[in-house]
Amino acid sequence: MKTKLIELKNICKAYDGEQILSNVDLYINDHEFITLLGPSGCGKTTTLRIIGGFEVPDEGDVYFDGKRINDVPAHKRNVNTVFQKYALFPHLNVYDNIAFGLTLAKVDKNEIRRRVTEMLELVNLRGFEKRNVNNLSGGQQQRVAIARALINKPQVLLLDEPLGALDLKLRKDMQVELKNIQTKTGITFIYVTHDQEEALSMSDTVVVMANGKIQQIGTPTDIYNEPKNAFVADFIGESNIIDGVMLEDYSVRFAKHTFNCLDKGFEKNEPVDVVIRPEDVDVVPIEKGMLSGKVTTVTFKGVHYEIIVDIDGFKWMIQTTDYVAPDAEIGVYIEPDAIHIMKKSEFSGMFGDYSSFSDELDHLSDIVDEEDA
Repeated sequence: MKTKLIELKNICKAYDGEQILSNVDLYINDHEFITLLGPSGCGKTTTLRIIGGFEVPDEGDVYFDGKRINDVPAHKRNVNTVFQKYALFPHLNVYDNIAFGLTLAKVDKNEIRRRVTEMLELVNLRGFEKRNVNNLSGGQQQRVAIARALINKPQVLLLDEPLGALDLKLRKDMQVELKNIQTKTGITFIYVTHDQEEALSMSDTVVVMANGKIQQIGTPTDIYNEPKNAFVADFIGESNIIDGVMLEDYSVRFAKHTFNCLDKGFEKNEPVDVVIRPEDVDVVPIEKGMLSGKVTTVTFKGVHYEIIVDIDGFKWMIQTTDYVAPDAEIGVYIEPDAIHIMKKSEFSGMFGDYSSFSDELDHLSDIVDEEDA
């Protein structure tokens, strides 16, 4: 049975008159790997800092194990933090960096040795005890920072974009390492990132944030397959988001055609947002298609091709393992379970058309996010 460890109730925070968090309610279970995910400026790091005691909310309450801790300073909370910049002590070797907290607490030297050895084993750095931390790679430095944060046996580890400074391959390796460490220790990990893949691959629970509010909370599968609004659908992976009308239960009209779907419970003729993931669209000959359009761009992605198709002026993204030539006229076929219906929201009409899409723009936004983070 899951035990509630941390609870945020009605948290509000503003800086210089700008609202950063608005009425945030969230609970975090013991032994959970939970990720706060969202773009730069959405409030995820501020939420983390409030949990850690580095910031005080303007309104609302923070509870730890059922006790209100708004006034408890950071150093008295059973929480440790790993930042993107690891803040290791350059004049100390690996052993002394990891042992620092215990040395400060005047723990017995034999006990320190036992626990440092345990930590080195946990983060795969056995044999590195005497190394100068300045001579370690980014990934190794990060492991030292994690070991130093875990050696005091906190109940909660806060991780603020800890993989941001690493290259792509190392990031992927460290994602696996972090999940393994969390599973082995059973410590609650609260992780902040703007990287969707990172969130989906590591977390038990994902909290998607935008504009200082929580947009959706769920398992990675729920968030991906059942997004609550256009922001979540667009931010988690690629999505075609089309204006539609729910004619009745299990029947929706969009792109000038009526489709069967699996959704129900909407008003008759209610305007909705229709989400269709690029990998769920089948490319077929025009005569077998439900819709048809002209291919405008084709990009080879290794395992599949990513194609942009103009269907009545709306640019769809489709991912297919079959090669399709630029300028080809194609049909598309969409199964009922590939169609996901969402209620209209403040984000409707902002996402889901790939008219201006390019890999360069996508990559550029990643770089900007990393600089802002």
